[in-house]
Amino acid sequence: MKQYIFMFCVLFGITSFAQDYFPDSKAVKSETSNYVAITSAMIHVNAQKTLKNATLLIKDGKIVEVGRSVKLPENTVVVDAPGKHIYPSFVETYSDFGIKKIQSAKRRSQPQYDANRSGYYWNDHVRPDQEAKSHFEYDQKKAEKLRKAGFGVVNTHIADGFVRGTSALIALTDETAHSRMLNPQSAQYFAFDRSKQTQQAYPSSIMGFTALLRQFYHDTEAYKNGLIEDKDLAIEASIAQENLPQIFSTENYLNALRADKIGDQFGVQYAIIGGGDEYKRVDEIAKTQATFVLPVNYPKAYDVEDPYLREYLSLSDMKDWQLAPANAQMLSQKGIEIAFTTRDLKSPDMLLKNLQKSVDLGLDKSVALAALTSVPAKLINADQHVGTLEKGKLANFIISDNELFTDNFEIAENWVQGERHRYKDIHKIDIAGQYKLTINNEAFDLKIKEKSGKYSAEVKQKDFKYAAKLSFENQWLRLILSSKEDKNYKVLSAKIDEVPSLIKGKVTLENGNTTTFTAQRLRNVQEEKSDKKDKKEKEQLKFEDLLTVNYPNTAYGFKEPKQEAKKILFQNATVITGSENGTLENTDVLIKDGKISKIGQNLRSGNSKVIDATGKFLTAGIIDEHSHIALSSVNEGGHNSSAEVKMEDVVNPDDISIYRSLAGGVTTAQLLHGSANPIGGRSAIIKLKWGESADELIYDNSPKFIKFALGENVKQSNWGGRSRFPQSRMGVEQVFRDYFTRAQAYGERKASGKAYRKDEEMETLLEILNKERFISCHSYVQSEINMLMKVAEDFDFEVNTFTHILEGYKVADKMKEHGAGGSTFADWWAYKYEVNDAIPHNAAIMHNQGVTVAINSDDGEMIRRLNQEAAKTMKYGGVSEEDACKFVTANPAKLLHLEDRVGTVEEGKDADVVLWNAHPLSVYAKPLQTLIEGVVYFDLEKDKKMRQEIKKERQVLINQMMAAKNKGMETQPIKKEEKEFLHCDSLDHINHKHN
Repeated sequence: MKQYIFMFCVLFGITSFAQDYFPDSKAVKSETSNYVAITSAMIHVNAQKTLKNATLLIKDGKIVEVGRSVKLPENTVVVDAPGKHIYPSFVETYSDFGIKKIQSAKRRSQPQYDANRSGYYWNDHVRPDQEAKSHFEYDQKKAEKLRKAGFGVVNTHIADGFVRGTSALIALTDETAHSRMLNPQSAQYFAFDRSKQTQQAYPSSIMGFTALLRQFYHDTEAYKNGLIEDKDLAIEASIAQENLPQIFSTENYLNALRADKIGDQFGVQYAIIGGGDEYKRVDEIAKTQATFVLPVNYPKAYDVEDPYLREYLSLSDMKDWQLAPANAQMLSQKGIEIAFTTRDLKSPDMLLKNLQKSVDLGLDKSVALAALTSVPAKLINADQHVGTLEKGKLANFIISDNELFTDNFEIAENWVQGERHRYKDIHKIDIAGQYKLTINNEAFDLKIKEKSGKYSAEVKQKDFKYAAKLSFENQWLRLILSSKEDKNYKVLSAKIDEVPSLIKGKVTLENGNTTTFTAQRLRNVQEEKSDKKDKKEKEQLKFEDLLTVNYPNTAYGFKEPKQEAKKILFQNATVITGSENGTLENTDVLIKDGKISKIGQNLRSGNSKVIDATGKFLTAGIIDEHSHIALSSVNEGGHNSSAEVKMEDVVNPDDISIYRSLAGGVTTAQLLHGSANPIGGRSAIIKLKWGESADELIYDNSPKFIKFALGENVKQSNWGGRSRFPQSRMGVEQVFRDYFTRAQAYGERKASGKAYRKDEEMETLLEILNKERFISCHSYVQSEINMLMKVAEDFDFEVNTFTHILEGYKVADKMKEHGAGGSTFADWWAYKYEVNDAIPHNAAIMHNQGVTVAINSDDGEMIRRLNQEAAKTMKYGGVSEEDACKFVTANPAKLLHLEDRVGTVEEGKDADVVLWNAHPLSVYAKPLQTLIEGVVYFDLEKDKKMRQEIKKERQVLINQMMAAKNKGMETQPIKKEEKEFLHCDSLDHINHKHN
């Protein structure tokens, strides 16, 4: 129910503006502009200030005065609200409220590579020119739902595209339409998402989005400086909106960090619409200095009754169910400013219900209130108008019987710009409760219930239950009692002027006689709810009862995000150095300050941790030259060149493959772009520092690499596309020549000293021409291998590495002459047409020709046993034991230009070493410990203990989920999901949600 103080031809009412210039042909107008005062209330001016027994005076939709001794003008309409609580109405920062449905572009039989729009940016997913105000149509039904949930204003935008354009701040007022749009351009929005209005293929990956945003900012700067001649309405719109709040919607904490990093590069501080999992890396989140708008669509408990199906449920998902409601509390503890949004909730009325879970887990109520009011208002520069109850601000406030964030809280009224919306009578006398009813000295048990404003009664006398019909209107109670057995009835009536402890009234019997009754109140609803609350608090999970957040927050995660390097002395090991020193028997190795300090015999231990390595083998950590683990995305196939994208943007430190690879002795990996296009993206070279952040995994002063590709994938032989150039192996060569020629011209312009438009794609290719960036090229067929070497020689650079290179044995001599290395599989062949000529002796033949050879995995499973893959070369080609070990240590280090840091066991190098229980080329070999820079990231004995801890944690969570289901809470089914290993041809999921 809603009522408005805005009325005609009556004594009281208000209007929002002194002068109305809108014509009205509906009726004769009678304007009034009276004051309205809500008195005797508990007024929560803001999250820190509360006034008891205070008055809120409003006029023309604004607050005139608030305080304990407000002088009321003549003709003031008084709304007495003793004991009621008044709060500022809530502010929603992320919504598409009232936005007309966006029409999706028609599907095409072939991919679309060019933009649809002329006069705008070259990419259709960049749409800063979109304006919510031009697509807005007030939705009265949705507005009512939002008001019932406590909202007074909504910041709405077109939730479509990457750069989404401007939002509009809308007041949820039904009557004063002309003053509804408070700000037609309140903020500019971004999201890692494609537009429905186009089928343009680029970007198709998260690293494509990050690259596109960087280039858009570069192009905007160039446009300002007159370096782009064509008129671009999208860039002009973006320039006009630079001073607006910039709000970036993300799906998870990784994307939040990615967005913030780009903002830092270009001097833009985004506010982040979070994914709700920021607790996983709260210290990294704090460094962004961003305001985070948090969703409260907390995950449901899983249905874990089936003991077999529950085995498919990951510990990470189970912990997320428990920890997600504590996300806000963890961020708040770190001083991160937070707000809340109804995004992804089925209905806005679930907001406070879900948020109560966060408060129960320790979120400060004042922080929660600010997160609904003043913080979002400040975020969108609307804090001069909404968010607090101060003089001059809009009269947007809610009234309730009880304090916010208590079980009894219910919104009775929501006033928006002085427009009154009633959902419950604030003057209503609540008669619900338990009573001792007495009629003619006969005792009865009376229970009165209330639901949705209507009352019902239950009357018992010992074990007998009477039929009862109750009504309570205009302060008159009427109760009819009847019995089927004797067909007698009694009509009880009484007038109630205040919340009763004792009700007295008249009883009319079936024969017309009258008598009296009393109803002594034993317990009221508040007392019953209080008991339930006490019981709930006893059962309620406390913050200190939550499982700890591990780093990463998965199985085998560490208690701390960063591990300390220790001083370690390995004694009496067989050391396979991988250097000219060969294999050293009965040798000690001292690890100190993250480096290999000393190698020798009978070294002094000092205060080192001593490890007896007798009968064990110590090697350098294994290096995988070609991997796709620990990535959120692999391919950006929207263009035939994606040199602008960076795999460093999409490193995923939470991938369990990192830990599993450590268990296989791997310490370094090159994370390559896929093979969707001839010129791929820039590589990320990482150390597998399990538990640390994405940035901390990446090598300091990392050598620069890029992925190129040849063959079936780049010409889309098996991908169904036929519209993108190239479609033949001949076309692939022309792509290379064209791009390098353009890069030469770009370099000449750059070197001339003249102003130029920065192009990240051309910058990358120019680094190749300048021999500052090195190519790892996906390759199979000898003719194409020859072709790329010739192209490189024509442009005066060398191809660093041919990876896969399964026909390398045919051109090994030419590779040696060119200076290219080969990173290959041990024994893969005939898995597609272009590898029909592959042979397992490939590595040995290239090695014998003097080519630097490495064995790579290109697979999240095979990376765990690269030592065994290397051993196969001894069978296929008779490679020596020493050289076979080098294929996964020293040689990939050389190919990655890291040989001065890792790859061999030598003094002064990084202490990236592995202790094996047997010779590493044996099928029985297992890493006992894997160290990176002196930190033990894998320990077999610790692993066994962690398995028991994981088992205990799982059981704790299973018991909690079983208890939740038994309490009647809604659960979700377990979905059987297999871990997806990314490969050269992996594409992003169609929904473009990236982890």
